[in-house]
Amino acid sequence: MSPLRKRPAPRGAIGAAFSRCSQGKRSAFIPFLVAGDPSLEATPDLLRALVAGGADVIELGVAFSDPIADGPTIQRASHRALVAGSSLSAVLGIVERHREELGVPIVLFTYYNPVHARGVEVFAAQAADSGVDGVLCVDLPPDEGLLELQPALEERGVDSIYLIAATSTRERIDRAAASSNGFVYYTARSDVTGERDDLIPTLAREVRRVRRRVRLPVAVGFGISTPEQVGEVARVAHGVVVGSSLVRLVEENAAEADLAARLERRVGELTAPLLR
Repeated sequence: MSPLRKRPAPRGAIGAAFSRCSQGKRSAFIPFLVAGDPSLEATPDLLRALVAGGADVIELGVAFSDPIADGPTIQRASHRALVAGSSLSAVLGIVERHREELGVPIVLFTYYNPVHARGVEVFAAQAADSGVDGVLCVDLPPDEGLLELQPALEERGVDSIYLIAATSTRERIDRAAASSNGFVYYTARSDVTGERDDLIPTLAREVRRVRRRVRLPVAVGFGISTPEQVGEVARVAHGVVVGSSLVRLVEENAAEADLAARLERRVGELTAPLLR
C-alpha cells in the first residue's frame, strides 16, 4: 500500500479520482487500451472490464498510422484498430455513449496530427461534449500545447496532461508541471512503450526528484507490466500506468469469447498490490 501523500485540491474528475485514492492511502491504477482493438464493437466491453478489475482512470488510445512513441505491441494494436475502422470520431463516440456508465475519468492518449487535422477548437469542443476528461498528446510539448490546444481544452473543462522523463531538464519539468492539469505523466523509460523485465534502478530516486518540483499527482508509465512492478512503482508514485501488457493480452485472446473476463482478471491481479 502506498503512503498517504499531500496533493493539491482536486480539479475535475481526474483530480477527484486521485483524491479518492489518496484518501484510501493508495496509488491510482491507470490502464491503457487502444480503442478499436480488436474491434470497435468489442471496445466498450473491454472498458467495462478495466473498471470491474479496478481502474481508477482509463487511458484510451486513439489509433494513429505512425505511433513513434510506442513499441511493437501498441504499434500492432494501432494497425489492427485502423483496419477495423477506428478513427478519432469513432473513439469520441465510444466515450460519449459509455463515459457515464463507466464512472471513471477517460484520458485520450493521442498524437497531435489527428487533432490538428480536425482543428483544435473543433476537437476541444467535441472532446468536452463527448465526456473526455483529459487529453495527452504524446508528441506535443508544453510550449506548443500552450499556444492553442491547452487554452481550447481548459475553456471547456478538459485537462491537459504532459509527459516528462528522466532525461527532462529542471526547466522542462517545471514547464510541464506548471502547464499540466489532472496529473503529470512520468515515463519510466526514455525510449518507447513496451513491457520490460525490470524497472530502471534509479526510478524511485527520479520520481522523488520530480515530485519535489510538481504540484500535481505524478503517474508513472512505460515498461510496467507485472503486479510486482506495480507495487514497486506505487511506493513512490501517485499513479501507475500499465499499457503494453494489457494490449498484448487483447492481441493474444482476441478470438476468445471470454476476452473481457480475462482482461478483468488481469487488471485485478495488477491492482492487488495497491489494495494491501
